[in-house]
Amino acid sequence: MPPPPPPPSGSSGAGRGQLRRKRYCGTTDTWIFLPEIHRTCCCLFLRFSSPALLLVSNCLSVKQANVFSTTRPIKTEGFQDAYSVSDKELGRGKFAVVRKCFEKSSGREYAAKYLKKRRRGQDCRAEITHEIAVLELAKSSSRIADLHEIYETTNEIILVLEYAAGGEIFNLCLADEEMLSEKEVIRLLCQILEGVHFLHQNDVVHLDLKPQNILLSSLKPLGDIKIVDFGLSRKLGHAAELREILGTPEYVAPEILSYEPITTATDLWSVGVISYMLLTGESPFLGADKQETYLNVSQVNVVYPKETFESVSELAVDFMKTLLVRNPEDRATAEACLSHSWLRQGESTYPSDMSYGRTLQYDEQMQKAEEGKIGSGCNEAFPDIEDKENIPDDSSIAAKRLRIDYLYQQTQCF
Repeated sequence: MPPPPPPPSGSSGAGRGQLRRKRYCGTTDTWIFLPEIHRTCCCLFLRFSSPALLLVSNCLSVKQANVFSTTRPIKTEGFQDAYSVSDKELGRGKFAVVRKCFEKSSGREYAAKYLKKRRRGQDCRAEITHEIAVLELAKSSSRIADLHEIYETTNEIILVLEYAAGGEIFNLCLADEEMLSEKEVIRLLCQILEGVHFLHQNDVVHLDLKPQNILLSSLKPLGDIKIVDFGLSRKLGHAAELREILGTPEYVAPEILSYEPITTATDLWSVGVISYMLLTGESPFLGADKQETYLNVSQVNVVYPKETFESVSELAVDFMKTLLVRNPEDRATAEACLSHSWLRQGESTYPSDMSYGRTLQYDEQMQKAEEGKIGSGCNEAFPDIEDKENIPDDSSIAAKRLRIDYLYQQTQCF
């Protein structure tokens, strides 16, 4: 039986301004069949060349077996007495606002993340407590933003988080910024992988790793990384396989789109994309619109042209190739990545101002895999402005930030 016709088109792609697209791909009438969507009876046919792919999110429910609960105390009063909050927003999402705050007793800076408890008529407290539990689990890792305190009001839960003054590493990927040296990239990637390895050792997958969700403790000198935003994270290790449609288009792994099981390898695909961006300032899969981006990912359309990679070492390209592969089982683990010969070069090198001679030209094309991203349940996909734990106060840096304006459409089952 042929698939049903897709819903009317009308979605528009978001331009990326300063961040350069790596390539364009023509759209095709490629259909994906999703036979099982949590607690729904409908079978969905998703077509790459239509906005149907963007309309699935509210058809999905988060499996409660894949979310944590927390016993950490949540204070119900006293936030305004304990903290002075800046009027200036550090970030805003559809269901969250982040503001810089100061603890009155110590004078220390923090980031207060205000999360709405009800979203689109749903009680999403379980989703928020899951994020709290993951942050609590990760409190022993210096690579993950520390959760200081939690408060609850009538409509919101407030997470008081470690403040990372350096902002997002996304700012380091912008085309008009001075590129990082390869040794600086090595140091940042080692720290990212240390955080990812910690999560995976505890059966947690982040599922939304991207430069916007990796912060720096300072910008000059280049500080240490802090992984943030665990709203889409899930726990693994249960008998049932985890299958969900979620993530961010440019960074999502192929198995997500094809509705195949999610594993720790899903995060490593995203690390591969981040590596590419830090080394080149280009996004390897970004297309003219979302559908084109999905197609690029699904067909593993990634290249390493001479003009872009002439100053990138062969070992660096080899590292990326261990991650940007279609089959999750063929991807390197976080632990294996940390043992890769390219990253081992930076073991004794930590200052961020060290230079590194990039040599060897590389021109090679390899094929990848498939997947796009949507959110599920209370954590919707494609927020108009992403939730941020913090961004730099420097307006000259903030002005260069690149935000994607995602066009919201009424989500429905079809």
